[in-house]
Amino acid sequence: MMEGNQAAAFEERQRGTLPGELEVTWDEVANGSARGRFTVARKHMAANGFLHAASVVALVDSACGYGCVASLPEGANGFTTIELKANYLGTAKEGETVACRAWLVHGGRMTQVWDAEAVNETTGKAMALFRCTQMVLYPR
Repeated sequence: MMEGNQAAAFEERQRGTLPGELEVTWDEVANGSARGRFTVARKHMAANGFLHAASVVALVDSACGYGCVASLPEGANGFTTIELKANYLGTAKEGETVACRAWLVHGGRMTQVWDAEAVNETTGKAMALFRCTQMVLYPR
């Protein structure tokens, strides 16, 4: 289990990966919680001109995954996602900010369950509710 806010370390670690390419920034990555955001740009959009659902999943799933790493039990060395679900309630336009908050619901030795909410910070409206289950991994 990591101590304190690890946001800067996770932001550095994601360079060259999907969250980095989508310019996700982190306010908090800590034991039991994570908070991040991105400003909607053309790269976040679907061909139909609306925000791509996968951009929102990239944000909330990354928040849950980073939080999971910061919350691993002693002896664990990683995790893998075994289930995820998203319910979409709204969208965002180019130039608006999408923020998320993720929190640990269940932190067991073998699994973690995380919930997250994505919000359009510009309008204040909820955009998506997300839940994922992580299987905790240990060295062989």
